[in-house]
Amino acid sequence: MSKKSEILLHIAIWLVLLLTPLSFMNHGNGVSLTQFLMISVSPLMMMVVFYMNYLWLMPSLFVNGEKKYFWTVNIILCVGLGIGIHFWMSFIHSIFDQDNHYEPTTLQVTFFILRDIFNLVVTAVIAITIRLSLRWYKAEKARREAEAARTEAELRNLHNQISPHFLLNTLNNIYALTAFDQERAQEAIQELSKMLRHMLYENQENEVRWEDEVEFLRSYVNLMKIRLPQNVKVDFKSENTSHGERKVSPLLFISLVENAFKHGVSPIEESSISINLSADDKKIVCDIKNTNHPKTATDRSGHGIGLTQVQRRLDLSYPNQYVWEKGVSKDGSFYRSTITISIQ
Repeated sequence: MSKKSEILLHIAIWLVLLLTPLSFMNHGNGVSLTQFLMISVSPLMMMVVFYMNYLWLMPSLFVNGEKKYFWTVNIILCVGLGIGIHFWMSFIHSIFDQDNHYEPTTLQVTFFILRDIFNLVVTAVIAITIRLSLRWYKAEKARREAEAARTEAELRNLHNQISPHFLLNTLNNIYALTAFDQERAQEAIQELSKMLRHMLYENQENEVRWEDEVEFLRSYVNLMKIRLPQNVKVDFKSENTSHGERKVSPLLFISLVENAFKHGVSPIEESSISINLSADDKKIVCDIKNTNHPKTATDRSGHGIGLTQVQRRLDLSYPNQYVWEKGVSKDGSFYRSTITISIQ
């Protein structure tokens, strides 16, 4: 609620309370000044108690931990004003209604004073509740903003970690290629330049166009195919049937593709890698299937950094929106990783 709306709401509520005494007037007999002055004093004192708590007691005493003084002042305020309301009504009676003046009994006086004190206490409680609610709302808003900033910083840090990890593997591949085929190495460098353009200029946003991310992955696959032996079959397919512009978190699937080439290729055995990317109005799917050639115990490349980052980025970018199914087939010949992201 804006400050202007809050002020208008306060004015409307107090106008209703201050004008309520008019409903107690005798219908058709005009406005009784005596009755109005007697009855309107109660909402006026409620207003005093409310804003004493709302504007001063809560911010100055309660919030600063001076709760003992806070409750003491409130008790004195409510009891004092409750007694004051009774004397004010008696005073108005003595001045404006001398003909019908009567002396209430002690029991009646006690009841009237306790009733007014109770109304003032309720008013104080309402003011305290509203102030505490506003304080909680501001604290919760600040917490959410801090959490969003932390998540954004962590995502950015993950982006920065992915890039060196990816470049390290790719440059090692190009270095190996230059030893026996310079022409193919030049083609590899061209493919790498396309990917670097995507990483440098399009990877700075939280989300990128689905088509751009697909082309980035296609360039990577083309780069890897240059150095693959003849016994490896690579199938790359993409489909986009969404009606609007579909976006996705950048560099989300590159670690999975890297993993497929790392564990799915054997220099001597028949190998295959199948990459299927699809997007529609309800979901995004990345399905990767490759032959299973696990690393040896002495191979420490990667250390699983990429897959750990994928998991973390999914948790940050798509909390409770994704399903990741992964594992080796029953006969151990294939490994499959499928990520399905629901679009909300």
